[in-house]
Amino acid sequence: MSTTIRIAQQPEADELLARSPLAALVGMLLDQQVPMEWAFAGPYTIAVRMGGDDLDAHAIAVYDPEAFAALLTEKPAVHRYPGSMAKRVQQLCQFLVAHYDGDAAALWRDVATGTELLKRLSELPGYGKQKSQIFLALLGKQYGVQPEGWRAAAGAYGEEGSYRSAADITGPETLAKVREHKQETKRAAKAAKAAESTRS
Repeated sequence: MSTTIRIAQQPEADELLARSPLAALVGMLLDQQVPMEWAFAGPYTIAVRMGGDDLDAHAIAVYDPEAFAALLTEKPAVHRYPGSMAKRVQQLCQFLVAHYDGDAAALWRDVATGTELLKRLSELPGYGKQKSQIFLALLGKQYGVQPEGWRAAAGAYGEEGSYRSAADITGPETLAKVREHKQETKRAAKAAKAAESTRS
């Protein structure tokens, strides 16, 4: 998995995302209720606090849960909710160890279709349909993982030229475009809710 990634907007964090399938999965897992670049910088912070420059699913899976939560809580915290996210990261790694021998890339290495890959991603702890589709789009758009029908399986996130999610961030400019799209979506949802409440 060798590519140029600029989602975290930090050279060391992005370099880890580019070479580590596990780091990419963990970054995607952390991508909720915090800015995207903060979430995707998380895997590098975890790696450094564990004493290395890479992530190992086996090591994280068996790490003492309290100690691991403390690693993520240490300031600056890895997430707005470091305790609950520490638990999720460990659950993700435990699942990968149990089902893929700790090899995150095995999730997509031999997959034939986008539908199958989406199914595998959806089985991961902490990965709902939306997160799975975004990660599928990220794999296709930036990591060259393009099984047959991947764009369709990723839904709107797989569209070419869209700026909807982390899958479309290739630098500060595209980060701003994705952020603007998210704000527009929130405004539209708010307006729709307000219109509905005036009708009822």
